[in-house]
Amino acid sequence: MHVRPLAAPLAIAAAAAGGCAVVWAANPTVPGGILPVCPTKALLGIDCPGCGSLRMIYSLLHLDFGAAVHYNALGMVAVLLLVWAFAAWTYGRLAGRRVRSWQHLRWSAPTALALTLVWFVVRNLDFGPFPALHV
Repeated sequence: MHVRPLAAPLAIAAAAAGGCAVVWAANPTVPGGILPVCPTKALLGIDCPGCGSLRMIYSLLHLDFGAAVHYNALGMVAVLLLVWAFAAWTYGRLAGRRVRSWQHLRWSAPTALALTLVWFVVRNLDFGPFPALHV
């Protein structure tokens, strides 16, 4: 087996592991830490679609799936889809051919954009069950 096809996936995995190590060590669930505050939250006082993502990743690293979903449910879905895409890409590199996955479908990008916009609006509503989505 040749190492060359795995060079890019291994580099991406190493970068992701490094990022996860920083999030683990910095513990974004504690206010006033070294990780940056969301600029949208700081400047406008609203939750952007990515708000809570560092805390969601921290919770995932500690296998606290309930907290991860609370911090950013759409981000949790995005992480699962990214892991799936990464696995398909890595397998394709090993097999020497392109492996089609969800991101190659024609509707993937517009669906991701629509879900992100809906998430942005819904998590900032101040009535009904929606305030529970604020972080």
